[in-house]
Amino acid sequence: MTPTAIVLAVLLIATLAWAGYRFQRLLRPLFQAPREDRLDHVGQRLWGVVTNVGGHSRLLKNRYSGTLHLFIFSGFVILLTGIVQAFGQGLVPGFSLAPIGGNTWIALLQDLFDVIVMVGLAMAAYNRYVRKPERFRGSNEKDATIILALIFAVVFDMLLHNAFRVATGTDPSAPWRPVSSGLAALFGLVGIHGRSAELPAAIFYWTHVLAVLAFLAYIPTSKHLHIFVGIPNIFFRNLQPNGVLPAADLSQPSIGVKDVHQLGWKQMLDLYACTECGRCQAVCPAHAAGQPLSPKLLIMDLRDQLLDAEGIGGHRQAADGGSRELLGGRILDQTLWSCTTCRACMQVCPLHIEHVPKIVDMRRQLVEQGRMEPRLQDTLASLTQHGNSFNQSERMRARWTRELGFEVKDARKQAVDVLWFVGDFASYDPRVQPMTRALARILQRAGVDFGILYEAERNTGNDVRRVGEEGLYEMLAQHNLETLGKCSFQRIMTTDPHSLNALAQEYRTLGSTYPVIHYTRLLEELLTSGALKPERPLERVATYHDPCYLGRYNGGFDAPRQVLARLGLRVHEMGRCRENSFCCGAGGGRIWMDDTGVTERPSENRIREAVALGDADYFVVACPKDVVMYTAAVQSLGMEDRIQVKDVIELTEMALSLEPAAVA
Repeated sequence: MTPTAIVLAVLLIATLAWAGYRFQRLLRPLFQAPREDRLDHVGQRLWGVVTNVGGHSRLLKNRYSGTLHLFIFSGFVILLTGIVQAFGQGLVPGFSLAPIGGNTWIALLQDLFDVIVMVGLAMAAYNRYVRKPERFRGSNEKDATIILALIFAVVFDMLLHNAFRVATGTDPSAPWRPVSSGLAALFGLVGIHGRSAELPAAIFYWTHVLAVLAFLAYIPTSKHLHIFVGIPNIFFRNLQPNGVLPAADLSQPSIGVKDVHQLGWKQMLDLYACTECGRCQAVCPAHAAGQPLSPKLLIMDLRDQLLDAEGIGGHRQAADGGSRELLGGRILDQTLWSCTTCRACMQVCPLHIEHVPKIVDMRRQLVEQGRMEPRLQDTLASLTQHGNSFNQSERMRARWTRELGFEVKDARKQAVDVLWFVGDFASYDPRVQPMTRALARILQRAGVDFGILYEAERNTGNDVRRVGEEGLYEMLAQHNLETLGKCSFQRIMTTDPHSLNALAQEYRTLGSTYPVIHYTRLLEELLTSGALKPERPLERVATYHDPCYLGRYNGGFDAPRQVLARLGLRVHEMGRCRENSFCCGAGGGRIWMDDTGVTERPSENRIREAVALGDADYFVVACPKDVVMYTAAVQSLGMEDRIQVKDVIELTEMALSLEPAAVA
């Protein structure tokens, strides 16, 4: 072997050994972690890799950042040929990619993508050091700078190496390297050509390969570890319906996560995959409200906890061999209780990191230890005793029907076409009951054969489960399923998107097969069929708020908008709409907790967004909790004269010119 080959081989072997050792240390806890089955539907998983990695489907939703990442990513894919070429030539005399186009089309692509990557790096530097988006706050700026510098060194030195090779006059790929040839011509103007170009060509060859080796050695404990684990993380993403949480094993002495090693292997892989891009932080309603939760920092804290426990990459174990306490230590209780489980963080994450399941798993442990607000404890006690969150008797659940003027069928005693699962807020809250009665009148007018469960209905447990009270959730779910099993109906309709999620998704894991729809879907059917005919088009401008559990969780985007269109309303969309809708702040049990420390409630933030449209008369909702949250927000902001909160039900009743007496 030549001296060059010997030196390069020693450096390469040493770097691979060092990087391999660090990778082994990183991956060891994954192989020891609890099992997760993520090998089903291989074709769907592979297609997800193609669209998310090759197509940058999520990254490009942020056009500037997505574009610069596409430039750097695609360039690195192409420039891998240049790296192979550099190491091949150094290790094996006579090595060449010429047989597959190394001196023609590959050379051309290398030259062009060298420039494209550097454009991407310039955009990245401008984004990070000039634009400084808020979502970068808390990220490791030093790490980002080192990575940008190493990438620049790799591609810039490759370009100059090729340019000086062309300047020597001995490079057969010169006709296919327009950028390198242009630089070689400039070097020639100052007398660097022929033999005089050989030394700088050799210098930049070595700086290039050393930059590659430094990059490889640095990556294992950098946030750019996603270069290696990002594709596996996307491949092993969760393919379950959005609304289904991983179940807790109630047979265990303790449930939930109180130690980072209790996370499943995919949950640990998530921690390594995080790029600290902050997209999750930018869309988090809790973070926007000034709460201590940042989904990005939560993942980073969990990663640091794991690295501390393993003593990896400068992280050190505690003197007693343990590590810093996770719950109440590195991650504060209030951080976990701030989450609304809206899933916006998971919706935007380019690498499909699963924030919400981790939060719920840690909440389960907090609930087991009784570490929660007194108000939340009282609500859970009410749900245990009465099956509702209002601390009201079960016999009061259907009291709203008394003012209808007609009798609503008891679905426990009579067969019905539609079983209306009303939900807690629609049944008990006096601010929502008028909408509940209005929907009953609308269904009566349309001739819908419907009934309710009266006092046999219980809270579905959707938010109970997301609070972390798994045992209470199962008790509520089993009661409801037993009750439904004794009834005769064609399908279930619910007013509450949270109930919809539990009935349509969570209960399926318990054996339920009932078809479940949201009331807006039924209204759309009735308006389309002519069973309901608006008597006076509303002819106003409305903006529609997508509830998280109807839209992002269950894909119910179109039916509410189609209903509004049929009522004669023009919908002016807010910037954050459909799957990017901004949470009201009530989900995940937050409506049962106080808002101490909140700088601006998510609901108020949303109302400001709607008012800023300038022409919206109505802020339209399709969730009982939204009625409560946004009505309070409008009053708090003093904007009653600028916009009105209306449920789709109210607008339908207005368009039908429906009077209670007429129905009776």
